[in-house]
Amino acid sequence: MLCPTLLRSELSEIRKLIIVYAFIFAYLEASAACLFLTHNLMLLSGAVVHIVEIDPLVISASTQAMGFPHFSVMSPSGERVLSEPDPISEVFWKGVHERLFLFESDAEEFIQNANKIYDMVFVDAYDGDDIFPYKLRDPNSPFLKALKNRLNTEHGTVVVNLHSDSDILDNVGSIPSPTMGRYVSGVCRAYKDVVAGNGRCGLGFTVSAPWVCNTSLAVCRGFRTDGGSLDRDKVLNTLISKSLEVENVMDLPFSCLQYIKRGFILAD
Repeated sequence: MLCPTLLRSELSEIRKLIIVYAFIFAYLEASAACLFLTHNLMLLSGAVVHIVEIDPLVISASTQAMGFPHFSVMSPSGERVLSEPDPISEVFWKGVHERLFLFESDAEEFIQNANKIYDMVFVDAYDGDDIFPYKLRDPNSPFLKALKNRLNTEHGTVVVNLHSDSDILDNVGSIPSPTMGRYVSGVCRAYKDVVAGNGRCGLGFTVSAPWVCNTSLAVCRGFRTDGGSLDRDKVLNTLISKSLEVENVMDLPFSCLQYIKRGFILAD
């Protein structure tokens, strides 16, 4: 999900991404998204992707059994574990692996110690009980405060994968969509207030993922309004327009329209 303010000219300026997923249950899904984003954004900008994983067993399994490039693994000192990629990776990854940096670290510690400015942050973190850690959604946490300072001030965007916590709306003739319950609403408010602020230069919204009862939260900086409040239809139309432009620029193999229009809710 890209911030609505990222136009064709601005896409060429994207340089750094960070994927934050801290636990094994987040890995299988987040790794696929990581590779997809890296491959597609590299075609435009040579984007760099930082990945954070707390469990060394997950890192080992990903590189040894699941095809994730071992060249991406970083040592505690900040150097690559491998001095150079193997010939097979060179052929298979075609340079993508050189822009992947996989760190073994707790997400909160990593973002607090980071010294780079990121354009986009993806958070997909669940523990062994399938719970989104409180320290990653507490508005007073060091994680959110540090994240606020590490995002691009003009168009920084955070996308958070959440489990829906409310009933499913089964509209006739459409794919069922979850509504927003207290838990998702609270996470939305925390990220929006801390990351985007309460001014008129940012917004937050959610869309639902089909069939899996997940909700994607996006908080974007740089969405400016003339009035004191945001108009839902105007935001949705702008988002649709920009997503179509992104689809064309990136030549995506799927349409974003179906995801954006499903269960779109503008965060308060």
